[in-house]
Amino acid sequence: MSANRYSPSPARGVYAAPVGERPVHATLTIPGSKSLTNRELIIAAIADGPGRLIAPLHSDDSRRMVDALRALGIGIDEVDTGGEFGPDLVVTPARLRGGVTVDCGQAGTVMRFVAPLAGLAASDVHLTAHETALHRPMGGLITALRDLGVDIDDEGTWALPFTIRGHGRIRGGRVEIDASASSQFVSGLLLAAPRFDVGLHLVHTGDHLPSLPHIDMTIEALSRRGIRIERPATGEWLVEAGIPRAKEIAIEPDLSNAAPFLAAALVTGGAVSVTGWPAHSTQPGALLPEILQAMGAHTSRHGGALTVRGGSGIRGLDLDLSAASELTPTLVGLAAFADGPTTIRGIGHIRLHETDRIAALIGNLRALGGEAEELPDGLRVIPRALTGGTWKAHHDHRMATTGALIGLRVPGVEVDDIGTTAKTLPEFTLLWERMLTGSTA
Repeated sequence: MSANRYSPSPARGVYAAPVGERPVHATLTIPGSKSLTNRELIIAAIADGPGRLIAPLHSDDSRRMVDALRALGIGIDEVDTGGEFGPDLVVTPARLRGGVTVDCGQAGTVMRFVAPLAGLAASDVHLTAHETALHRPMGGLITALRDLGVDIDDEGTWALPFTIRGHGRIRGGRVEIDASASSQFVSGLLLAAPRFDVGLHLVHTGDHLPSLPHIDMTIEALSRRGIRIERPATGEWLVEAGIPRAKEIAIEPDLSNAAPFLAAALVTGGAVSVTGWPAHSTQPGALLPEILQAMGAHTSRHGGALTVRGGSGIRGLDLDLSAASELTPTLVGLAAFADGPTTIRGIGHIRLHETDRIAALIGNLRALGGEAEELPDGLRVIPRALTGGTWKAHHDHRMATTGALIGLRVPGVEVDDIGTTAKTLPEFTLLWERMLTGSTA
């Protein structure tokens, strides 16, 4: 599932961000959603027969998931349809085997979704990750799995790497979890729960539950395949034991990956259309039209495309982004050019993503002459004239794309490692250049 085979090789190293010398006017197609692709891969792996993912994402994160499932014995075949962004995937379920090592890379969805599944394997499954991802929270999920009877050897670290001693089954039942650090803890348990002996009664005990749309996405994906899930109270889920139905599932474009392209319309005073924008979506990026409009954009939909047009300027605002924290880097990029300060709240948990995103955003803005301050649960951006300089990606794909966005208006911005965009969008620089030249793709 190499991105290099099915799409142009992702750019690597230092990227001199091109300046938007004129308002951009472009129509773009964005590859499939990483969040949906990796959820549907897990569900297809435990379904009642072979299923097909149409137009899935082909990126570092989705490749890690495919490799993990293949290591566990699942058949995954590529079917070339001539699509620009890669083949469809046919997934053939099988009894999960152990005796393998799964390298999660930097993919949070892989480490959090595969861990519960590995408890159903026939023997040991060792999970590890890239050194830059070993800090990512896993303790809440490890605790919940142990409470469900899963044997985990983490040598007392409550973090990766660790070994799951699979016994071929998990009884299930009631379990409490503090998922304040990541909603992926909840999604990972819900995705595997249909194959638990008695299903799952999951109760979140923390004070905060981030990224609720991602949990809704998980529930919708399971329900679409015939799995019954009840929500008797806020932060509580009942999943009936059963086998998901095999289906053909078309993957929506990744709406969060569309964010920097749509934001470019505001930064340059132009217009960008993204094709295939769903009328309904559980992706957090579905909130973009509303948010961008509040920041001064004009948005419209026609023929299945979302169009964002820049207005008279960019407005600063006070924004609770707890439901869509992954949009923070792009919105910070916009806030740097706003007519007043912007405060973004409800995002404290993004300190534990690929990097501490709050600290990285503040540090990058200050390095270019900007002003920003850290808040207990977010950050505040005070617009200032920016100058060129190095924008550090910090091994974080969304940090890299924000540097490119800033560079549209600030000459001399260099993103130190644009290759990090391959995590979820290997085609980023190709699409960015198409946007700047007004190409349709």
